[in-house]
Amino acid sequence: MQAFIPAAGLGTRLFPFTEHRPKALVEVDGVPLLKIAIDNLTSQGISRIVVNVHHFADMICDYITNHSWNAEVIISDERNQLLDTGGGLKKAASLFSNTEPILIHNVDVLSRIQFSDLYQNHKSDNNFITLAVCKRSTSRYLLFNQVRQLVGWSNQKSGEIKWVFSEGPQFEQLAFSGIAVVEPQTLELMPPCNRPYPIVPVYLDIAKNHRISYFQHRPQDWLDVGTPDRLLQAQQWFHS
Repeated sequence: MQAFIPAAGLGTRLFPFTEHRPKALVEVDGVPLLKIAIDNLTSQGISRIVVNVHHFADMICDYITNHSWNAEVIISDERNQLLDTGGGLKKAASLFSNTEPILIHNVDVLSRIQFSDLYQNHKSDNNFITLAVCKRSTSRYLLFNQVRQLVGWSNQKSGEIKWVFSEGPQFEQLAFSGIAVVEPQTLELMPPCNRPYPIVPVYLDIAKNHRISYFQHRPQDWLDVGTPDRLLQAQQWFHS
């Protein structure tokens, strides 16, 4: 597999840690989140990684250039316009091989998920896209039907529900972990990157014609470090 690390965001949830540096270079136990993600990916056999940049882009580019990696690490430059995860993935399309699945891994999550298990689940279920999920409390859920196919998304705070089809069947709600495997043909189905757009609405649209399912991992194998409070938790998680 190849990988995409969305690292262009403004990191507003991590302020003030992101006042003078990008979210990707915020440290857990002295190690930048970007290095943690890259090392995790390469230790599990990923040999080509695309990283997008915008906020403090020069700092990330210098960091990548000045370190040795066990993989080819390529920059997708969004200095001119921040494109969100969906638009960023589309912009980076030419940097990926069109013969291998792409593992998307948010830079602000820590994971002990075995990507080989995720990939085997993706292939054995004959999925077009496989989303890493777990059972945990969150404000937004992905909704899956009885054959594990993505059928919707819900926002618990606003009450909003978006269905893949006109009405929702019986469903299971699971929390998305910011990690996914997508077939390279996914990029051809995405809107142009002339504007920023998130990735989840893209998944919902693609699910109308292609199988999108999930890989369920243990909650303790994952941690979102997108807020200052979570950074404190990450210190303990990192050594547990």
